[in-house]
Amino acid sequence: MKRFLSILLTVSLFSTVANAQYAPQAGTNGSTAIAASSAQIVSWATGCTIKRGYLDIAQPSLGYVSSGDSSLAIGPVDNFLVSLGDSGVATLTFANPIVNGSGYDFVVFENGFLNPTNSEEAFLELAFVEVSSDGINFFRFPASSLTQDTFQISSVTGQNYMNARWVNNLAGKYVSNYGTPFDLQELSGIAGLDVNNITHVRIVDVVGSIGEYASYDTAGNKINDPYPTNFPTGGFDLDAVGVIHQTTTAVKGLHRCFVSVFPNPTTDYIEIKTEEPLSVILTDVAGKVLRQTTIQNSGRIALKELSSGVYLLNFTNGKGLRWAERITKL
Repeated sequence: MKRFLSILLTVSLFSTVANAQYAPQAGTNGSTAIAASSAQIVSWATGCTIKRGYLDIAQPSLGYVSSGDSSLAIGPVDNFLVSLGDSGVATLTFANPIVNGSGYDFVVFENGFLNPTNSEEAFLELAFVEVSSDGINFFRFPASSLTQDTFQISSVTGQNYMNARWVNNLAGKYVSNYGTPFDLQELSGIAGLDVNNITHVRIVDVVGSIGEYASYDTAGNKINDPYPTNFPTGGFDLDAVGVIHQTTTAVKGLHRCFVSVFPNPTTDYIEIKTEEPLSVILTDVAGKVLRQTTIQNSGRIALKELSSGVYLLNFTNGKGLRWAERITKL
């Protein structure tokens, strides 16, 4: 019986791989993965709200995931994460609307990790991606999954790796520090959506079960990813959403190339160094303004009187480009 099952699984996997047609894992020739350090990224999400999902949607009495909070999805990739849980939702906003430019327009980062014995395979937790130009009506990117649905990919057994070639237009396709990009042109022409004024991006956790609670791709295929993930960090782990095309893109990568913020985490102050004048506003994660100043080349913002927690440094340069950096007060 065991031998029969082994042969069946081998045939199933071979068939799936043979039909795979999408881009491979980060680091493999032909991958569409975008590195967190890429100069293509001009800004990052500046706001986020979270609706937690279940530890295990099949056992709601277990409660909800609890790892991280919405502030951890704001700003650049830093490997600090907020977990969504089964069917959890993150809704992100931006200083400037995302627009439909040439090629990919924004990128979503998760924290998948490679199979140490096969660089084409990884532990991946997936999510649907939706966008809105009014914050009310959301439209989902058409997603595809060629992953087999004969046996459940597990979060705990040795059968927990996937091949990125099996999925398309699902966030979490790539490993940590490499984001999954999305092209708004795919949604062009949809009534009620202005692809040149995207104000909200919504991330919806895929329930990877191949049973009763399965999530389905656009073609009606079950999406098989590690399930259940019934622990506080379960479900899709959102790190950041980077913007490639926005309404103001005159100085790409400005916040990476010309601004230094340190120490972070900190206890008493933040030192800022810049090569051009910047308006700087310090807020809490709810947006309350706590400090406001203009910095020419360097400056210091006192934090000693503030409570421990996460805060946002909001920058604006002379050309109107805006972005935010997250800091932690110990």
